[in-house]
Amino acid sequence: MSSVHKNLDNFRTDGLRPVTGKRVAVITAEWNEEVTFAMRDGAVAFLKKYGFDDSNLVVRQVPGSFELIYGASYMLEKEDVDGVIVVGCVIQGETPHFTFISQAVASGIAELNVRSGKPVIFGVLTTLNQEQALDRAGGKHGNKGTEAAATLVKMLNFNVLEA
Repeated sequence: MSSVHKNLDNFRTDGLRPVTGKRVAVITAEWNEEVTFAMRDGAVAFLKKYGFDDSNLVVRQVPGSFELIYGASYMLEKEDVDGVIVVGCVIQGETPHFTFISQAVASGIAELNVRSGKPVIFGVLTTLNQEQALDRAGGKHGNKGTEAAATLVKMLNFNVLEA
């Protein structure tokens, strides 16, 4: 979780190796695109630093955060990827919609992790307002998309990393 004391871009990369022979997907929600596209761009840039290029990186969009579950599932089953990053942003409004969507997406992505046996990384912001979202999409708290990409690379290298 980001705070004034922690920047999303401050994560450990010691021992992190470039990934070879793997194919991954980044699925991005179009809703709140000012935020989500910045996060997607951060994720893709990080992945390209760690061995991915256009031939082994699939970048797709879905309408909103709820559809990230289907998008990730489709990629795992039909596109034969080794891992997925889902990128979305749910901003609290005046109705309980925020809670229902946030819980459904978190549960759905958790289930895909267990069911697929492949890493599905949760790069979904759940914020109280637009400012908090922008702060975490390349603003003062870093970029959650970059952090999600680092997490995916770490999980793909899981068997070679030392604790």
